[in-house]
Amino acid sequence: MTEHPTSHDGRQPLAARSQERPRPRAEGAASPPADPPPRRAPAAGPPAQPLPPAPAVPSPPHAADAASADLAGTARREGDRLRFVGAATRRIARGLDLDEIVLGLCRATVPTFSDAILVYLRDPLPVGDERPVSPFVLRLRRTDRLRSTGEEGEAPGGLLPAADRLLDPAPAAELCEVRSGGALSEVLRGVRPVFGDSAAARAALPELLGEGRGVPGGHRAILAPLRGRRRVIGAAVFLRRPDRPAFEPNDLLVAAQLATHTALGIDKAVLYGREAYIADELQRTMLPDSLPQPTGVRLASRYLPAAETARVGGDWYDAIPLPGSRVALVVGDVMGHSMTSAAIMGQLRTTAQTLAGLDLPPQEVLHHLDEQAQRLGTDRMATCLYTVYDPVSHRITIANAGHPPPVLLHLGGRAEVLRLPPGAPIGVGGVDFEAVELDAPAGATLLLYTDGLVESRLRDVWTGIELLRERLAATAQLTGPDHSPPLEALCDDVLDMLGPGDRDDDIALLAARFDGIAPSDVAYWFLEPEDAAPGRARRLARRALERWGLTELSDSVELLVSEVVTNAVRYAERPVMLRLLRTDVLRCEVGDDSPQLPRQRRARDTDEGGRGLFLVNRMTRRWGATRLSTGKVVWFELPTRG
Repeated sequence: MTEHPTSHDGRQPLAARSQERPRPRAEGAASPPADPPPRRAPAAGPPAQPLPPAPAVPSPPHAADAASADLAGTARREGDRLRFVGAATRRIARGLDLDEIVLGLCRATVPTFSDAILVYLRDPLPVGDERPVSPFVLRLRRTDRLRSTGEEGEAPGGLLPAADRLLDPAPAAELCEVRSGGALSEVLRGVRPVFGDSAAARAALPELLGEGRGVPGGHRAILAPLRGRRRVIGAAVFLRRPDRPAFEPNDLLVAAQLATHTALGIDKAVLYGREAYIADELQRTMLPDSLPQPTGVRLASRYLPAAETARVGGDWYDAIPLPGSRVALVVGDVMGHSMTSAAIMGQLRTTAQTLAGLDLPPQEVLHHLDEQAQRLGTDRMATCLYTVYDPVSHRITIANAGHPPPVLLHLGGRAEVLRLPPGAPIGVGGVDFEAVELDAPAGATLLLYTDGLVESRLRDVWTGIELLRERLAATAQLTGPDHSPPLEALCDDVLDMLGPGDRDDDIALLAARFDGIAPSDVAYWFLEPEDAAPGRARRLARRALERWGLTELSDSVELLVSEVVTNAVRYAERPVMLRLLRTDVLRCEVGDDSPQLPRQRRARDTDEGGRGLFLVNRMTRRWGATRLSTGKVVWFELPTRG
């Protein structure tokens, strides 16, 4: 200790005496004690700078050093505790789903805060405002522990007797039923963490861990309830070995912070998971489960969401059978990625199906879709491509509403981007749409898609269309000039052109392989609406079947044709159309100018009529009636034999 110079009379050092200030003392007051009061032993850590002596009664220098070191050590420990809480909560908050959040809690606390942790969650977890069910069940969701040096999977000795597997990182199917009024229920209801040696925890832990399982002597534990926004959703148990410092009262605050952040994160993850599930189901129900198998064309489709975390979008595709063996191919894209976009997509798709059932021209379908989008709202915008393929005439009719143009892959391997009038998007209003008619040769493939396939942050839409055309041509070269590439493999190959940074939007893809119907497999006539029409229809059908080698079907076809033509002649004013198509089935179509659709009914024994459609329903594989803008078509199909 440094010595101060003293005065000649041996009094206090001059430096110390110069700092003294006389202080008035009340009369009768007791004199100050000769020695200062004892102080606590300093905490571990580097000593801080000594504090200046008190004004009235200076302390010895060594006592000031001890007090400063004690305060500095306490402040350092509290600072470390705050930094740990901050880092742990950030790690927990990084999780997006339930498992990531629970894993973040375990990784953040072991071994920094505890040597082992057990996390229990309600099974099942409540969602939103669901009313709680009592009694409820807690399931051990995850455990984590500090492994000893050189350990390779064996259970640690002495953490939890007869329950070593409980702390093993392998999944454990441990259940606990929380009984109303029990010790565990009271602790969970209290929400605040408690020490394992408290009376409440000593009664609750065996109930939570199971019979014969508990915290052995010398081990420290904290039982922390996990409370979400409205209710307790689980519990966490923090454990320390005897050679670690015991939990302090401030550690209860740390456990409370960790439990609160974990529970709120789990609550949000469960809500997000439910919303994602609903959105995914909404998207799936609005897209076709399977594509139809119309005559003369083969279909394949793909749908890819923009990302796994945003599965809802406004892209859709559809294939709608039309009268006369035709098929409507539709691809559309509603702007945005939300539940609203998916809902609007569903409404537009339903509207397109209804309009297709009326057999309207493609440009008229887009016009009515535009009106429907305007009724849904002022900012409901979408693009759409509507195509009708006729396998008899080998022609396609296309109308475009602001959508990327389709690509036609010819049989020889040439890929052609079809030149179409672009049109305005659906929802703009007051815009006329134009349809074009093009050849659809047999063996060609038409590819309809949304802009997510060809446009991204890395390239514009026309660059992507050119890449798509080159990819299709290169794929066709692999199969040779006389064979078309397999349709499913072609769709997969097209999607493989997407790079890691090319998935900015949903992708809907619809591919149609045109097989067509050869002219030799088509027979049609026009019959005057008179009483002799059914007899003439029978004779014409018989001759066509003889030419095709299907005489074994003559009796059935003649009977059915006679019934359907008789019904058409009864209401028609213009010539009745009769057409037979031979593919893998025999299809018969009868069209007239009456819009009234026939309905099957059960005829009474005294009725003279009303049995025609009953025979059609019993003798055919399929049948139906479709209303057209100029009347209706009644059709039926029979399987061909031989």
